[in-house]
Amino acid sequence: MKKKQKSWQLTEGSKYKIYSLGAKDTLLETVGIFKGFASLGLDEIGLCMELEKRKKGALRIIPLHSILAIDVLSENKVKEEEEEQEDTHYYG
Repeated sequence: MKKKQKSWQLTEGSKYKIYSLGAKDTLLETVGIFKGFASLGLDEIGLCMELEKRKKGALRIIPLHSILAIDVLSENKVKEEEEEQEDTHYYG
């Protein structure tokens, strides 16, 4: 069986630094734990981040269209291992 190439994706529980557009074309830097995706109206999606430097549990939703770059600071390996196990079973 061919070994599947690793695809990159945002994983829940991983720590990221996200650079996005702020007000009046300023750069907004967000460091925190990725919690998932959020729906913003009918056609817009954002990343839901638990902020590191604010009160515990503070969340920021960043619209996808405003993201300029994402730095991976630490990955949550548990989620990736679970997904790899799911892909190994084939039923015909």
